[in-house]
Amino acid sequence: MSSRLSSEQVKAEAAALGFFACGVAKAAPVSETHASAFSRWFAAGGHAGMDYMARNVDKRLDPRKLMPEVKSIVCVALNYAPAVRMPEGELQFASYALGKDYHDIMKSRLHTLASRLGLASYRAFCDTAPVLERYWAAQAGLGWLGRNHQLIIPHAGSMFFLGELFIDTELDHYDTPAKPRCGTCHACIDSCPTGALAADGSFCSGKCLSYLTIEHRGDIPPTLADKMGDTVYGCDRCQDACPHNRFATPTDDPQLQPSPELLRMTRSDWQHLTIEQYRHLFKGSAVKRAKYEGLMRNILSVVKKVRGS
Repeated sequence: MSSRLSSEQVKAEAAALGFFACGVAKAAPVSETHASAFSRWFAAGGHAGMDYMARNVDKRLDPRKLMPEVKSIVCVALNYAPAVRMPEGELQFASYALGKDYHDIMKSRLHTLASRLGLASYRAFCDTAPVLERYWAAQAGLGWLGRNHQLIIPHAGSMFFLGELFIDTELDHYDTPAKPRCGTCHACIDSCPTGALAADGSFCSGKCLSYLTIEHRGDIPPTLADKMGDTVYGCDRCQDACPHNRFATPTDDPQLQPSPELLRMTRSDWQHLTIEQYRHLFKGSAVKRAKYEGLMRNILSVVKKVRGS
């Protein structure tokens, strides 16, 4: 497309599709400061066992290597702040995983957004490609990168799925990058049970309970398993501690609500979960990322800890 697209039109269509926020950034290489920080983190092994991050690093740092004709990056955020959580005292799942798989939800809406905008040449992404999503969301003015390494949206918090449209069209207006507003607060760092978040701003995936309960293969080190609490998939502690999430509005999106079957599960049910029950409960869910074996490893780690206490 040769004509410019209206930023106002893009944001109006995004809002009509239920996205909480939308912003636009001009496609360009990632800033030298951010690229250097990412390279240092990667060289120090901060990615732990996520070897896929070693692939296509050049594309992460320059979107034009992922889509040569890209001129603009449209960034959107979809609220997933939970209206309902697992019952207190039962095993817990990270809030983002309570409903249907966000990859499918986001991709479908991004393609619909592109269609409504009349885009012929574009690519839609949501956590499945070498894109520094939080960086671009910050560049597009949606929010800032907090000390918990999450994107924080002003007066809304951090419980959002992020997605992008790479388009070959220039827009009539680009948004200004958001300024950090964490100030001197370090509640997220204090709340991290394993020390994955450090005071110097570094982040160690290998200590993060989200990584350990989802991405990690093999046994969870006992010293870290002891920090799991009741959580068997992911971890929201740094987000729950963030004062900006006091302003979060629970989502009313039907696709993001937990099923009645999930809410009825007890500790005993989880301990005796069969693979058939697992497939039924998590059909179309992001929880399948951990696979049955991984989820049972997590469940038994928590049950074993409780028995031994």
